[in-house]
Amino acid sequence: MKTTKKVVLILAAVFVSLSAGCSPSATTQQEVKTQAEQPAPSPSQQLALMHWAPANHKAIQALIDDYGIRSKSYNKDKRPYAVFDWDNTSAFNDVQETLLTYQLTNLHFKMTPDQFVSAIKINIPKDNFKQEFNNKAGKPVRIDLISEDLGADYKYLYKNYKGFKGTKSLEEIKATPQYQDFVAKTRYLYEAIGGTFSPDVSYPWVIYLFAGMTEKEVRELARASIDYNLQDAIGEKTLASPGGLPGKAGVVEVKIKTGLRAFAEQQNLYKTFIDNGFDVYVCSASFVDVVKEFASNPKYGYSLPEERVLAMELERDAAGVIQPEYRKGYDQTQGKGKTKTIERFLVSKYGYGPIFVAGDSDGDTAMLTDFKDMKLGLIVNRLKGGDIGELSKTAASGIGTGNAKYLLQGRDDNTGAFRNTEKSVSLGASEEKLLK
Repeated sequence: MKTTKKVVLILAAVFVSLSAGCSPSATTQQEVKTQAEQPAPSPSQQLALMHWAPANHKAIQALIDDYGIRSKSYNKDKRPYAVFDWDNTSAFNDVQETLLTYQLTNLHFKMTPDQFVSAIKINIPKDNFKQEFNNKAGKPVRIDLISEDLGADYKYLYKNYKGFKGTKSLEEIKATPQYQDFVAKTRYLYEAIGGTFSPDVSYPWVIYLFAGMTEKEVRELARASIDYNLQDAIGEKTLASPGGLPGKAGVVEVKIKTGLRAFAEQQNLYKTFIDNGFDVYVCSASFVDVVKEFASNPKYGYSLPEERVLAMELERDAAGVIQPEYRKGYDQTQGKGKTKTIERFLVSKYGYGPIFVAGDSDGDTAMLTDFKDMKLGLIVNRLKGGDIGELSKTAASGIGTGNAKYLLQGRDDNTGAFRNTEKSVSLGASEEKLLK
């Protein structure tokens, strides 16, 4: 009887307390939630270690813990967001460059000969290319000389290849000197323009070769190229124009990188950010339709929504056919143009800058340094000099401090994979290095 009476009194007290608006739930339940009873994070909310440098893994996980959905301060209406470069940051090697080689090798073009010659000359100065791009005879090359050669090659291909107007199969065409000259000289031209002139001239040049295609056609071409290059060996090879067809520019040769790989660590980081309430974006200097195919097609493991891809843009006609003209009113997504693009489309939307930025080259240093809201910057270590080299030195000086703003992540250029250290190994080498 005494026990029953005590229970009744306790229940009555609780009822009075609730009636008086003195429920402890607003304070006590929150305390409990943020202490022992808080559920453990799911595997998708924890960044997998994989081949991250351990200090980098720890720093990124701390960022996720401090600003993600498990943080007390998380506000779903003010979501943090991350911005990644694509080529050599999110994936190994350059999707645009490997696509150019694939496009040339398989003659995927939708232009007439006159349109092709016009496209390859757009905004290219008539000066000689740098001395390092002299032909095999040691003579300088310039756009008017090599465009004449390429125009003649393309006319032959256009007339004879069955993919254009002719009857010859691709295998038959590949045996001709005109095909060999076309592939080698166009690929050489890309390197010569990029190595001689400013990025605002060289970066758009390669994407003008999509003129005449629709987005669907570019996406299909990109998919075929990505599939091929993910299986191709990582390395270098030399393309040389045939000695029997020197033309106006003479015989030229060019070294190109081969192979393409997805970075499993970046695939996982994309997903981990998203599972922790971050928004993820790509800002790339490759063509927008090409990056969308790699970043958004689930088969490649990134599964980023297409609308989260910011990249190089071209004009399109009313039917959606791509024109050899940069899209009016849009900044090129390289250098300061990346910052301007992020400000235009993301800062204007969120009201603040990205909390995390990842890049690998001079073209990424602006977005890695321009945003005061950025808490952490990741540099995929390509052992480069220039502006990114200076920023890499800053990152290197922070190793072991536990509070570095910039992180260096090592990779092996021989395997196309991350290494569990800040140090990288160059293609053809075995020695690991921290800086150039």
